[in-house]
Amino acid sequence: MIRIFEGRAIHQAPNLRDSMFRDRSAQFIDRHGWEITRDETGREIDQYDPLDPIYVIACDGDRHLGSLRLLPTTGRTMIAEHFAHLAPDGFARRGLMECTRFCIAPGAPSNVSTDLFRETFRLGLARGWDGALGIFDARMMRVYKRIGIAPKLISRDGEDRHAICLGEWTFSRQGLDRLSPRNTLPLAA
Repeated sequence: MIRIFEGRAIHQAPNLRDSMFRDRSAQFIDRHGWEITRDETGREIDQYDPLDPIYVIACDGDRHLGSLRLLPTTGRTMIAEHFAHLAPDGFARRGLMECTRFCIAPGAPSNVSTDLFRETFRLGLARGWDGALGIFDARMMRVYKRIGIAPKLISRDGEDRHAICLGEWTFSRQGLDRLSPRNTLPLAA
């Protein structure tokens, strides 16, 4: 199932919320070796989580399968505060979101990435958003291409698969159509 949480609504599902934050810790700290903090309960929560982001979460009951976080580029963002050297001047605008903390839980079904982006595209189209910017390491481009939504590469810092990239997804009907609906998780009512 895919669930969309607006801001503080994530706290109405505390087990799912904590499962997501623990999976983020496992992915970003344990597997990728990022030098970021983990709280005493094993959760990775950064300074952008308290800003009332939108979370798109794939789940099985209270078990987190995958997620991503959306914030408007007109407010505080990871891009503006940590990766400004990758962003073009004047990148922040209404209708453009920042997509970060894309995380897949260990053992999650292979369709979870596609499902998350499909629902993100649907949400973007329904709200009239233009698209989203994302910071990712170059290895992720392979994943994005596999599921049919490789972003437009705006800039990169570094070489080979270790490069940090800034990419842009345009929310369009064509992009949504590329995210095939077969073998997907249902959207929560």
